[in-house]
Amino acid sequence: MFIEERHQEISEILKNNGKITVSEITQKFGISDESARRDLRLLEKRGVCKRTHGGAIPARQIAHSKPPRMTCKDITEVKKNYLEIAKKAVSMINQNDVVFILSATVGYFMVQNIPDSLHIRVVTNSTILAEELRQKENISTILLGGEMDAKGNFYDTFAIEMIKRLRFDKCFITSACISSKFGLSIQKSQAISFWNAVIDSSKTAIGLYPTEKIGFESIVSICPANRLDCIITDWDASEGDELQLFEESGIEIIKVEEPNE
Repeated sequence: MFIEERHQEISEILKNNGKITVSEITQKFGISDESARRDLRLLEKRGVCKRTHGGAIPARQIAHSKPPRMTCKDITEVKKNYLEIAKKAVSMINQNDVVFILSATVGYFMVQNIPDSLHIRVVTNSTILAEELRQKENISTILLGGEMDAKGNFYDTFAIEMIKRLRFDKCFITSACISSKFGLSIQKSQAISFWNAVIDSSKTAIGLYPTEKIGFESIVSICPANRLDCIITDWDASEGDELQLFEESGIEIIKVEEPNE
């Protein structure tokens, strides 16, 4: 098989499966680990993929499509890297903390995994998270108000004014993408002021970023990456220098371990 043919097959696997590992390449094509990694380096240079620890994921377009509208019933597929990041985030919350938890899938997993023994106050801009929090007697919840969007979230001027009147021990946030050059980025500009207000009101800002969000750029930058104090990511985080650049800018990097099956 010519190398071009192998690269085409690797590209198809990435497209269909959303990732590929070095071991999968070596087994499928009968080549060495070194050759498999070289293939991925070449494909990365061509913009086909982004290498991770032990493999690669597809490269994302700037206007990467947004996930469908989230409801409690929709969250049926639990990505284990999202879940482990969420659990690690919860472990960083102390008794009696006041925390902001983002409106996103990983935030939903955080709320689900807050133990009954942890007494805290949670602020959120998500009606979905608020409904989940309402069932927990150990948690006092503040739901931000304003004009609600189609996903049950609040980002408008009313919500921002409420944020400015609050202070958090920690905020747990994410965005469509994060990179050392472009910082935190999202699809639309409406939420920029909201997220900056959340960070301004927090003693510690913690970013929750699975591998597939790191090193990519969406359309609009929210703020530089170093406005975060810490980034929690997963075991597949990129082999490139992105994490090193984050650390050099003063961001603590925490990698969660892959759970045993």
